[in-house]
Amino acid sequence: MKLCNLSSGSNGNCTYIEASKTSVLVDIGISGKRAIEALAEINISPFDINAIFITHEHLDHIKGAGIFSRKFNTPIYATRKTWDIILEKNLIGKVSSDNIKIVERSNPVFMNELTIKAFEISHDAVDPVGYIFNNGEKKIGYLTDCGAVDKGIKNELSNCDGIVLEFNHDPNMLQIGRYPYYLKRRIASDIGHLSNDDAANLLAHLYHKKLKWAVLAHISNENNIPELAYLSAKNILESNNINIKLYIAQQKKLSPILIA
Repeated sequence: MKLCNLSSGSNGNCTYIEASKTSVLVDIGISGKRAIEALAEINISPFDINAIFITHEHLDHIKGAGIFSRKFNTPIYATRKTWDIILEKNLIGKVSSDNIKIVERSNPVFMNELTIKAFEISHDAVDPVGYIFNNGEKKIGYLTDCGAVDKGIKNELSNCDGIVLEFNHDPNMLQIGRYPYYLKRRIASDIGHLSNDDAANLLAHLYHKKLKWAVLAHISNENNIPELAYLSAKNILESNNINIKLYIAQQKKLSPILIA
């Protein structure tokens, strides 16, 4: 399987995942135009996208999903509660009923050779999820926008060949930063976002000999810097004698195409 992060951060999130016969996007929180341009940079036609999988309803994850679906007749998968609030608040405009697809945590989606499984996470959205992508040989995990990690999340993310993981904030930068107190409290809470050390410790816990790489994602441009996220991951992994490839997901630049 292949993965390319197209954009990551508070201003929009979108990731491309490809198996041999199937191509999907995780979230389109960037404009539809920018998503098309980003796909073109890796020589992918938007008509070749089989589906969009939404993690939750916040606009930095769904902004371009509606226009992309309308333009290319692309199905959008989200949980029922997430779809309810998207439709109730008209967050992405009109979507064809044929392209409104429900994903349930208890029932994986089978799409050609690719199996997609949603799992429950902790965030201040109506029904947020992470995803597992498995082609029968390789497994990629996707977890962003999560304030706390429990045993269930760790179990879902076990035995991955590659993983996208939120490294949202540095606690010291968050504490002294310009955000109002209520927002700082929300970010640091169990329904907020993972700190660098939280994510790095999770990554160390998830390590096994097949894990090739991790993408450090959703790095705050107010309360973090990529160098801090990278050093946190590097230091904690090295202290556990772990050596894997680390990649920084950026807001305006695509990641390399990673092979799981």
